[in-house]
Amino acid sequence: MSGALEKSIAIIEYLAARPDGAPLAAIATDLNQLRSACHRTLQELIGYGYVRALPLRGSYALTSKLASLGLSFLSKSGVVDIAQPLINRMAERTEELVRLAIVDGERLTLVAKAQGARSGLRYDPDMGIELNLSCSAAGHAWLMTLTEDQAMQALARQGMGDRASYGPNAPRSIKALMTLLKEHRKRGFSLVRETYAPGMSSMAAPVQRRGEPATGVIVVAGPSVRLTEARMLQFGPELMEVAAEMAVAGNASPLMQAANIGTWGNRTDGAPAVVRRVMGR
Repeated sequence: MSGALEKSIAIIEYLAARPDGAPLAAIATDLNQLRSACHRTLQELIGYGYVRALPLRGSYALTSKLASLGLSFLSKSGVVDIAQPLINRMAERTEELVRLAIVDGERLTLVAKAQGARSGLRYDPDMGIELNLSCSAAGHAWLMTLTEDQAMQALARQGMGDRASYGPNAPRSIKALMTLLKEHRKRGFSLVRETYAPGMSSMAAPVQRRGEPATGVIVVAGPSVRLTEARMLQFGPELMEVAAEMAVAGNASPLMQAANIGTWGNRTDGAPAVVRRVMGR
């Protein structure tokens, strides 16, 4: 990767985590770039339509161009069209939030959802986020399809999520997580309570054809007071059935077919080191 391209990508990823924008001084300092060079890169990104200068002097933010490109990519990949009827069915059955996350290299990214809750508490996080593997039901469902060595490598690259940032039951060590993964494998799907967020429960099943790597994960999530362990165990067989249907149907989507190559997975080291430091990867 050329220096100019690496700096541009670093700025884009930095601003992606700051929708309200950031001043030039903060961008340059956090990314360890010279302020003059950072300013030149920002001006180039403005010229290409990816960044805009905010009315507040010296601050910059992303435009909607990246989001538009992402949505266009997803619509043309066919994955949402394939997944939506299946996750709609699961959402109607559970009356909870159901989401599809795709495997992208060693990351899981949410790409589709269906809200089944008709009233009361609703759990509905932003789409497009990268899920934490050690704390999320989706992460557990994917990790349980890997060998122990593969799972540990993926966790080592992303790091363990701490309880201060996630839920009070987030596993504190790889050993504790490996114990949970053994339980998930016996059950056929993951089941967690207050590991990803306080007061939230979730369950997930891998989208995987026999003898092949998992290409995605289907997740059901909701408030713990409503989505109890008993209800999750009740929904387990149907969730695995929907995931199996998705595994077959997903073969028609180029994105699902290439899930384990992935856009992020093309680089074994992920984002530039400075970006990993700033973004906490």
